[in-house]
Amino acid sequence: MTGTKQQQAAARLDLLQAQLMAGRLDRRGFLRMAAAAGTSGLAAMTLADKALAIAANQAELRGALKPRYDYIVCGSGSSGAVVARRLAEDPQVQVLLLEAGGAADAPSILNPAVWYTNIGGPFDWGFKTVPRPGLNNRSIAMPMGKAIGGGSSINATVWARGHKNDWDLWAREAGDSAWDYQHVLAIYKRIEDWQGEPDAARRGKGGLVFMQPAPDPSPLAPAMVQGCAAVGIPAFADHNGAMMEGPGGAAIANLCVKDGQRRNVPSHYLYPIMDQANLTILTQALVHKLTLDGKKVTGVEVEWDGQLRKIGSSREVVLSAGAINTPRILMLSGIGGAAQLQRLGVPVVANLPGVGRNFQDHTMVAACMWEPPEGLPPRNNSAEATFFWKSDPKLDTPDLQPFQIEIPFSSEITAKHAVPTAWTIGPGIVKPKSRGHLRFTSTNPRDGVEVHANVLEHPDDMAAMRRAVELCREIGNSAPMKPFVKREVMPGPIKGKALDNFIRDAAVSYFHATCTAKMGKDKMSVVDARLRVYGIENLRIADGSIMPRITTGNTMAPCVIIGERLGEILRAAG
Repeated sequence: MTGTKQQQAAARLDLLQAQLMAGRLDRRGFLRMAAAAGTSGLAAMTLADKALAIAANQAELRGALKPRYDYIVCGSGSSGAVVARRLAEDPQVQVLLLEAGGAADAPSILNPAVWYTNIGGPFDWGFKTVPRPGLNNRSIAMPMGKAIGGGSSINATVWARGHKNDWDLWAREAGDSAWDYQHVLAIYKRIEDWQGEPDAARRGKGGLVFMQPAPDPSPLAPAMVQGCAAVGIPAFADHNGAMMEGPGGAAIANLCVKDGQRRNVPSHYLYPIMDQANLTILTQALVHKLTLDGKKVTGVEVEWDGQLRKIGSSREVVLSAGAINTPRILMLSGIGGAAQLQRLGVPVVANLPGVGRNFQDHTMVAACMWEPPEGLPPRNNSAEATFFWKSDPKLDTPDLQPFQIEIPFSSEITAKHAVPTAWTIGPGIVKPKSRGHLRFTSTNPRDGVEVHANVLEHPDDMAAMRRAVELCREIGNSAPMKPFVKREVMPGPIKGKALDNFIRDAAVSYFHATCTAKMGKDKMSVVDARLRVYGIENLRIADGSIMPRITTGNTMAPCVIIGERLGEILRAAG
């Protein structure tokens, strides 16, 4: 077969296997369709046997749900899936993994090219921000994944490790060198199965997590990297190597895509062990709150299969529900700022004013847009090239990360100017100084969260975004991009208030909400360096909410590291 046909066949096989596991297809039907997709009989039977073993095992475990497990992990996203895997590697440990969403087998999830169609759909929690002046009083979507895999099932599949300085800052904030770049780099090298240019000092091979530079990218992607070089931003073969130890650069993006198919975090971590007897996974399981005996967590209260149940934990509960739902579970359990808890009528168990504070996200302008002479079909994840750069040379870390996007990516305001065949470069800031917060308005676990993101309200963020727009226009109009440009659609050479107004009308979330239960040692910290919640026994947090400061770039890979760090911590504790 040609490469494209092989990719299509592999993608079809993944979908068939997911359908077999879910009981929507029988073994005979799977084997027939797998053969039609070009899979050999032996390979198809092996895949079928694994899928059926998983389905039978999980059905049996769900049917004999235990009143108590050693560990309960709440959330199966980029951190929770990792934590559950590392705990279940000990066959003596019983692990319960709870996921509020369902299976991640929909075509819109499996096909990375259409990731953006999941925004606001059934696999998205549907959070929106409170209108604020920084966005011309607009409300914007704050997507968070609601399916096995969490955000890793609906994101753009980009594997971005974060800058060296991010991890060294975390180590200082936590007071623990195990969070510094050198230790984290060793974890990355251990877990990665890197398919790009070898780099023994920085990249790993043979680990659980498959990633590669976007294969066979659209000609737009290398042209943008060349356009960056034309304006003084150096080109690199790897956006996660030496480039992220210095002032930045441009590269083809690292993607968790294999054979044209999304590889979410559970596909690396959970799927291989779901036939084990010590890992029970419940989907459509909404955690309402923690159960406590004084200040000791004893389990969770969870809604599953039409019933509200209390399930105990003999060791610990791990919250990995994300930067909005983790604080919500804490608050509904009496753990948070006393004033908010009292307003909600929730008894105060632990007064932790940092719960729901320090909200951070990356912001993108949607977008600088060009019309090509002829249509260019998107490939891979439709966003294959990126660069990291400084808006001000005096900064110690790159604060800009635009992405070249192969579709007309726009906000609800700028959409009226969009052209169906257009491509875009989305200016993005990744070191925001604006800080937001969550306000809780109800004890209903399904609603009652106001997201006050306060996007672009710090003047330095607006200054950085202006520079980002200028850079993207320079690159889009550079000589290497000219073969792909019939005309610039927007914004054009606008300045001053007109430019500011364009930015505020076009700004959207980069989908990286984090930092709302931060790790540290000050009075606003929620967890310590070992991810233990202050003042509470048998409770840890492992997700993007523990970031003291948001990382430079897409947050999936750092969330995997958070899960791996907790795995190390719990193994060391015995």
